[in-house]
Formats: sequence, C-alpha cells, structure tokens
Amino acid sequence: MTIICSVGRAIPKYEIAQNQVKDLVQKIFQYSEREVTRLLPVFDNASIQSRQFVVEEDWFLTDHSFEERNGLYQQYAIDYATQAMDDCLQRANLTEAISYEDIDLLSFVSSTGVSTPSVDAYLMNKRPFRPNVDRMPLWGLGCAGGAIGLSRVFNWLKANPSKVAMLVTCELCSLTFQKTDNKKSNLVGTALFGDGISAVLLIGEKSPFRNKLNKPLPVIQSYSSYTAKNSTDVMGWKVVNTGFEVIFSKSIPTLVNTVWKPHMEMFLQDTGLQVEDIHSVIAHPGGKKVIEAMINALHIPKERLKYTYKILEDHGNMSSSTVLYVLREWLQQDMVPGNKGIVCALGPGFSSEILLLEWDE
Repeated sequence: MTIICSVGRAIPKYEIAQNQVKDLVQKIFQYSEREVTRLLPVFDNASIQSRQFVVEEDWFLTDHSFEERNGLYQQYAIDYATQAMDDCLQRANLTEAISYEDIDLLSFVSSTGVSTPSVDAYLMNKRPFRPNVDRMPLWGLGCAGGAIGLSRVFNWLKANPSKVAMLVTCELCSLTFQKTDNKKSNLVGTALFGDGISAVLLIGEKSPFRNKLNKPLPVIQSYSSYTAKNSTDVMGWKVVNTGFEVIFSKSIPTLVNTVWKPHMEMFLQDTGLQVEDIHSVIAHPGGKKVIEAMINALHIPKERLKYTYKILEDHGNMSSSTVLYVLREWLQQDMVPGNKGIVCALGPGFSSEILLLEWDE
C-alpha cells in the first residue's frame, strides 16, 4: 500500500480568459468569415473559463525558435516545480513536519520540453534533498503522465515500503504553441491546453510517518496500464524546427468507448467492484467531450466527476498535471474511511491508466 499525503501546485503568473484566447487566435491566424463560423465554436464549447500561462499574451504573437522555447521551459520548469514542491510539503497531512531530507525518491514527469540532465537534477540543487536520493524522470507520457507517475511511484514504494517519495509533474503547454500551424488539431489544442505544475507526497506502508497522519487519506491499492496497439498516431508531438507541433486526433472521444470502457470494466472486475462502489472518479479532463463520453460509457453519476469539471473550467487541460489538480480537490474534502476512488487518464500510445484508491485512517 502507498499513502498519498498531499498534493501541492504552482499557479503560473499570467491568467487569460477563454474569450481572450479566442480573440488572440483570430488575430494570429486571420481566419476568413467562413472559417470563423466553422472552427472557433470549439472555444465556446470547451467548458473552460480561464487558463494560466508562464508567458504573457503578447508572447504568442511573435515567432520563437526551438532553442528559445526550450530555454524558457527549463527556466520556468525549475522555478515553478520548486514552488509546487514547497506547497506540497507545507500541506502534508501529518502531525510531524516532513522535510526534503526525508525524501528518498524524486520522480519528475513532463512532455512539453527537454532537459539533460533531467529537471529533477536541477530541483535537487534548489532544495536540500540528500545526494543519494533516487531519481525517476518520466518523459513523453502526455496527459496520462500524472496517473502513470502515481503507478510507478506506487511500485517503487511497494519495493521500498519504509521510504518517502515525491512525484512532480510540470507541463508548460503554452511554450509549444505554433503560430504558423493552421491545422485544426493546433486550434483544438489552443482551445484546451494550459500550464500546470504539481507535486505529490507519498509514503510507504512501513514508513515511520505512517503513524503521524492527521486525517483519513487515500491509499493506492492497485493499478492497471493498457496501451492499444497501432494507435501511436492518435496523440503526441511532431518535432519541427520551431519545436513541438501537436498531434490531436478527433477520434479521442470515440476511443473512450473502444479503449477506456473495456479497460475500466476489466479493472473493476479484477478488483471485485461495481461502478456504484466508487465514491470519487478522479479523471483527467481531456476535454468536455471526453468527460461526457466517460459518463455515458459507464453511466457514472455526474456528481462523482464534479472536480474534474471544476479543474477543466478553471485551468483547462494541463496534460499530466491535470489529474493531480483534481486529486488535490478530493484531498481537501472530508472523506470517510472506506470511500473508494478511481484515478484515470488517457494519453499518447494510445494508453489508459487506472488506479484504485481507498481512504484509510
């Protein structure tokens, strides 16, 4: 078992309302009246009110090289990830303070920039981690990265049950924007994606901190990973001279029925549960259509995804960080021991990740 103690986050500096982004896109791409009528309703139908970015609005109006984008990625990833880690430790639901020196594993998840050494090495220099901390950088997992990161850390803590781990996710989607890409996939991405940074503190079942919990907290009981064959063209990046050009298939909501639904049904069967047994659905909000497809696929009461909707509305899709923002909302609620939750996310591959949580004292 692995206990989730807290989720921290860092909110990027610049907040832009959805209607502002829509106006900005019209200015950049200079669509014809016919194209405006055909394409721009995606902004109005996305169920997003505002998003946060690490760069200001005018940045999107000019051209940027891959080198410039990636330099900003490295700078802001380090700065904001450090803030998220600080917030995570300050929010730890423990009767005794936990410090960076207590952490045994640092895992860093991202898909929106590149760095060698990986960003976790830089984070070790920003805060007093021990030199012998284990590192687990995970790249290229996209929207599934937050859930997959939880699964990988869960496995590590099963093998090291007395240890403490921190999982950090950082997605600076704004820095990948391509102003010369007129394809609809880029427009859809521009209507959905924002910047988000999170950090999660997890402890093993034999950790000395286990007896210092001050409220019921979610325990990871099990997980399941699934990758559909011959589906690598559904979602991802095409690397071009100016950076990352988004690949975003219109078939993604349909894949909820062909990939996510059977995966979820198999997972529930393996764990001996029914949909009715799940108190909280902690789903990555890939978009409004994806959430609706999940609800319809398994007849899930909308109330169980209330924070998935809330995070989409307030922040947009922040790739791997989004599901952890949703988890943070559920952690702040007064939960009863025995309440069960499902963490789930879809990502490039095309992949599906599911975890079972149970709140415990």
